[in-house]
Amino acid sequence: MLDEEGFKELPPSEFMQVVDSTWLVLNVLSNGRSSSSSQAIGVTKIAKSVIVPLAEHNVSVLMLSTYQTDFILVREKDLPVVIHTLAGEFDIYREVNGESISVNCDDVTNGFLKPKHAPSATVHPVQSPQNRFCILTVAPDTLPAIATRLIDVLFYSHSPPKEAAPGSQDLDSITFFSFSLIEGYISIVMDAETQKKFPSDLLLTSSSGELWRMVRIGGQPLGFDECGIVAQIAEPLAGADISAYYISTFNFDHALVPEEGVDSVIDLLHKRQESSR
Repeated sequence: MLDEEGFKELPPSEFMQVVDSTWLVLNVLSNGRSSSSSQAIGVTKIAKSVIVPLAEHNVSVLMLSTYQTDFILVREKDLPVVIHTLAGEFDIYREVNGESISVNCDDVTNGFLKPKHAPSATVHPVQSPQNRFCILTVAPDTLPAIATRLIDVLFYSHSPPKEAAPGSQDLDSITFFSFSLIEGYISIVMDAETQKKFPSDLLLTSSSGELWRMVRIGGQPLGFDECGIVAQIAEPLAGADISAYYISTFNFDHALVPEEGVDSVIDLLHKRQESSR
């Protein structure tokens, strides 16, 4: 994922697949429009008020959790639906040149017809690889010290993806490395073995140093048109008050949950699958 200006700088390539949509970023804050006093609200907390209602109104979303906050991406063409759906619950602001400007919902949704509710979403299989993951950040001024290692891990150290055995819900391991740079803030997700390749004094994590396990959604690439994929995971986790770190990618969606709770999460999601059949 990158912004329009960054995309324009990429050279054309026959090997690059690009989704034929422009996406806008939503960030849900807990305290008005003042960035100095606002706090981001995690995926679990916004599941019932944002993610599920958007799915019910046939809006496809992508999720990107970072070390600092969580972002929801919606198609630009769906913005009137998004505002119509969320205006009753939230004050909505548009960021213009660094300033938060209140959105006049009547202007945006003028002439807007209430959308038809989406049909029942497909319940996708979930898989849980055995490797453990770390959620980290790096001070921007120390990034040059790990740049060579980052390039090696991102582009040269990959092993072929491993598939689950027939009938199995688990993967032995999964090659997953996520690096995001948003407004100067860096967020990294890597497995515990990969972390050993980096200088430990430069990678910052929570004081508890907790490890995470992954739940991957989808047995085959999901595409971008289906609605309710994020809600399939976020809603039951919210009901059980389990925190999650969520990353949508080009092919699959991934949720990271605290290691000690992964068995409960898998059991919860399997029960959800059974009840939906």
